[in-house]
Amino acid sequence: MKKYYFVFCKGDIMLERLEDGTYTIPYLEQAPTEIKPWTNVMNISPLGDRDVRTYRIDNPVTNDSRYEMCGLRPSYYKLPFELYLKAGKCQEILYWDQNTRYCGVCGAPMKMHTDISKRCTECGKEVWPQLATAIIVLVHRGDEVLLVHAKNFRSNFFGLVAGFVETGETLEEAVHREVMEETGLTIDNIRYFGSQPWPYPCGLMVGFEADYVSGEIKLQQEELAAGAWFTKDNLPTIPEKLSIARKLIDYWLEKQ
Repeated sequence: MKKYYFVFCKGDIMLERLEDGTYTIPYLEQAPTEIKPWTNVMNISPLGDRDVRTYRIDNPVTNDSRYEMCGLRPSYYKLPFELYLKAGKCQEILYWDQNTRYCGVCGAPMKMHTDISKRCTECGKEVWPQLATAIIVLVHRGDEVLLVHAKNFRSNFFGLVAGFVETGETLEEAVHREVMEETGLTIDNIRYFGSQPWPYPCGLMVGFEADYVSGEIKLQQEELAAGAWFTKDNLPTIPEKLSIARKLIDYWLEKQ
């Protein structure tokens, strides 16, 4: 029976190059690479009526012209969207598998119990994949929006205020707190925009819009290198299209 095989080597995924120049994920009866005795081939929720498997390999595939190794982010521009999303889930499950080899209570080895849970071989503790939930917000002031450049950004683009939700905090409270902590601004009229799985390595981004109320921009120096108000006519470089930050900005631009 054929299955999709999402094969990863470190941060890269193996793509199959089709004759027309497009890309897909190998859909085969047998795994496209050798399965080592220590390889954990993991079952993933099906894609429609097609079964899905994922596993890691030790070295990239370089000797087969059918296949190409590609970073997960760049694969967004090569794969059909549903395959990119499933690749993200596979990456998250593999990350979870790699980081839950031993019990956090007693230190004994963990063993797969279901497709998405493990059980300690000694004390019986069970664990499931965990998500790190973060908020991201586009703040409006008239025809301007607040854009910031975080110190951990890999290039010179400006994005949105964002941060992880803390324990005991609502999403809306997290939006208020992050905007205040990072920029010193007060906001209101917080409204939900949408959400996005963010498998870098295991996040869920929850997007909001909000309106400026008061304050002058005072950047949190530990987090941000720059930040300012921008109109559609003086935008800096903005995030890639794969991100919910870009979707929020594009949505605002379409309304201008």
